[in-house]
Amino acid sequence: MAAPAAFDEMRDDAGVRPSYQAVHDWLAKTPALELEKLSREAELLFRRLGITFAVYGEGGDPERLIPFDVVPRVIAADEWRTLSAGLAQRARALNAFLADVYGTREILRAGRIPEPVVLANPSFRAEAIGLVPPGGVHAHVSGIDLVRTGPAQFFVLEDNCRTPSGVSYMLENREAMLRLMPDLMTGHRIAPVSRYPEELFETLRSVAPRGASDPTIALLTPGSFNSAYYEHAFLADEMGIELVEAPDLYVDDGFVMMRTTRGPRRVDVIYRRVDDEYIDPLAFRPDSVLGVPGLYAAYRSGRVALANAIGNGIADDKGIYPFVPEMIRFYLGEEPQLANVPTFRCAERDALGYVLENLPELVVKETRGSGGYGMLIGPTATRARLAEFAERVRARPGDYIAQPTLALSTCPTFVESGVAPRHVDLRPFVLTGREVRIVPGGLTRVALREGSLVVNSSQGGGTKDTWVLEA
Repeated sequence: MAAPAAFDEMRDDAGVRPSYQAVHDWLAKTPALELEKLSREAELLFRRLGITFAVYGEGGDPERLIPFDVVPRVIAADEWRTLSAGLAQRARALNAFLADVYGTREILRAGRIPEPVVLANPSFRAEAIGLVPPGGVHAHVSGIDLVRTGPAQFFVLEDNCRTPSGVSYMLENREAMLRLMPDLMTGHRIAPVSRYPEELFETLRSVAPRGASDPTIALLTPGSFNSAYYEHAFLADEMGIELVEAPDLYVDDGFVMMRTTRGPRRVDVIYRRVDDEYIDPLAFRPDSVLGVPGLYAAYRSGRVALANAIGNGIADDKGIYPFVPEMIRFYLGEEPQLANVPTFRCAERDALGYVLENLPELVVKETRGSGGYGMLIGPTATRARLAEFAERVRARPGDYIAQPTLALSTCPTFVESGVAPRHVDLRPFVLTGREVRIVPGGLTRVALREGSLVVNSSQGGGTKDTWVLEA
């Protein structure tokens, strides 16, 4: 079966799309040697600034740079208006779902989602049952991955509601473009992204516990060996808050305190980049050295806010993903503005049969997989790989979902052979506090290998600056 043609974001049958005209003209007059020079300068800039995405373990590189493509991606103003409305709607529904499943579970009682899909899910945290976080917000920072297949066809690929990363690369990509290609940028009216740290800070302030009139906010990191440590340090610096590790915090009389050179200081909001199971050795993994003893009890008592909340993994789970449109209808009384990718839940007998019969045409994913690991792209898989995956799915069907192989849109990208189309996705970042805030754009990830649909940085993908044009 031939793969469908990918939507070209720069060109259509009539020629270059209006939003891309200036970029097209710039590419037409810029020699390949100049593009190569700009790419080298960007790499030197990122290396000098220490913008790395560390990969540890066998074959890993703790100093690896994510490749940056100097050709920007352009999104028209009307396209962004549609996307941002759909993203805000989805974030509201996901927050309502998290509050509900750890509360009265009305959506389960109504039969809109089968109970075992939630309650028997390893991502469901019993420790969060009955928890009402300060401000009532569970997913303060959501990274919602989008793919495009046509002029008005955008699909949500997955939701990231635990500790989504990548926003620092969105910000630094823009800074690189401003430094290296100011003339190209001045020819456009581009919506700014630089206010993201301010928006994040205001979001975190808005969910501080009651009585914290001037809340102290800290960013809790696992430390410098974490793959996203650069981002942790970058965001803390940009927001003007303390970057802390577990030994910097302790709990005293039910409050979280921070050790400082001026003595102890109470912390009201923690933007934590430590996973649930490591956050508090008294409540979760007793062997964790990344967490703060007593933090969970302080959190449950409402004396500190955690962003994001404990237990959000249930909203990330790919087995839950097919039900998000129903969440929107159930909680908001609205029709989804952004569609899901059609999804087969292998836990269902009929779906399992269909998936096994059509494996060469499908993308199969582990429900708790991430980073491009544990997935099969049927059209590019060998017979041996298909057979191996079929056995995996038969053995544990509840651990897998399957989707049709979408023809992800392409953008012009500078690669070794010159400027060529490469497949992309987009991760906008949605902030939820007292209000929903979305900085125009997001992190565009690009599959640098020809024909590849895997854009993840851990799998060799790169990034682009994402321009949202102002009307």
